[in-house]
Amino acid sequence: MAVSHSDYRKEQITSMRPAKRIENLPPYMFARIDQLLEEKQQQGVDIINLGIGDPDRPTPEHIVEALCQAAHDPANQRYPSYYGLKRLRDTISLWFEKRFGVALHPDREILPTIGSKEGLAHVSWALINEGDWALLPNPAYTVYKTSVILAGGRPYDLPLLEENDFLVDFDSVDARTARRARLLYFNYPNNPTSAVADGAFFERAIQFAKDYDLVLCHDCAYSEITFDGYKAPSLLQFRGGKDVGIEFHSLSKTFNMTGWRIGFAVGNSELIDSLATLKTNIDSGVFNAIQHAAIAALEGPKEPTEQTCLIYQKRRDLVIETMEQIGLKAQKPRGTMFVWARVPPGFTSESFSQKLVREANVFVTPGSAFGSFGEGFIRISLTISDERLKEAMERIRLCLSAGK
Repeated sequence: MAVSHSDYRKEQITSMRPAKRIENLPPYMFARIDQLLEEKQQQGVDIINLGIGDPDRPTPEHIVEALCQAAHDPANQRYPSYYGLKRLRDTISLWFEKRFGVALHPDREILPTIGSKEGLAHVSWALINEGDWALLPNPAYTVYKTSVILAGGRPYDLPLLEENDFLVDFDSVDARTARRARLLYFNYPNNPTSAVADGAFFERAIQFAKDYDLVLCHDCAYSEITFDGYKAPSLLQFRGGKDVGIEFHSLSKTFNMTGWRIGFAVGNSELIDSLATLKTNIDSGVFNAIQHAAIAALEGPKEPTEQTCLIYQKRRDLVIETMEQIGLKAQKPRGTMFVWARVPPGFTSESFSQKLVREANVFVTPGSAFGSFGEGFIRISLTISDERLKEAMERIRLCLSAGK
């Protein structure tokens, strides 16, 4: 029986539809932002982007040199080990013990990842069964929620409220919900709120995990970007943390290596093994030359990171001063590369962000992009040059002054 052209066309269109798991996902926030900014730039508009946290400073030269030397070695041009170079794992172990006072077994408690984002996304696949609940902060880095959905899990929001210093309130989680959960994501220093957590918080998180037999997944990407003498802790440095947790670290922010895609997971050996088993079936590891560069970064001098922190601290102070001048409430952060500020009365996060794009040619990320409990806030990134940041603050000040 002949198939008509219309039937064939209908069949062809149907076969091109994505899986339901893809249809259920919202567009990735920063992909939408890139599209918006590109449209403005094509119109010849000078937009200052205070949205994405992508460091403006270069990767330290000794790290670049290590990459170049390693890339010339034919041995590094072949497939890498699924579990990362032994020397890199040894280096991570030494760095971690020196930084946090925690001994990690290089072969069982450490796993290099293709950036922390990849590890954070895959850990849901490694640990969550269809229908399992996952407790997620809101607002939060959007990868937590999308990865849980893709893994067939059920996200459950944990509101991060200003009156609780944007910390997870474990007492607000009812016992029935906690017992159904398999995994709890959290992140301090926090993106997007810039909040930091003390030892008492981590101890409470560990006890909560033990009480309800769930896994803690701590995103520690901003541990080295801190100000005013504050040093961020690791989940693993507290008693019992390694029993219930896995933690993700990134070289992206610490060493200005966002494009290099290198990070690592540390923690409970069974959790590390589960993640490694998944990854061996999905990716082929990190390019060896980049792993050698990571070794150079972790073994190298601290001064480049310290200098980066001083630069961000100076920029933070400028933004906070401007927010005070124009009457926007913002707490002075002690970590991350962001300032989390309240929008003026009468605006939503989205409408205020659009106003700044339209009238000041400055883009800030609406807090609602990170979840419903981010409504009423904006996130301002500190990752542009001092001169451009000053210009952006002046544009915002003039824009809001004109409206009075």
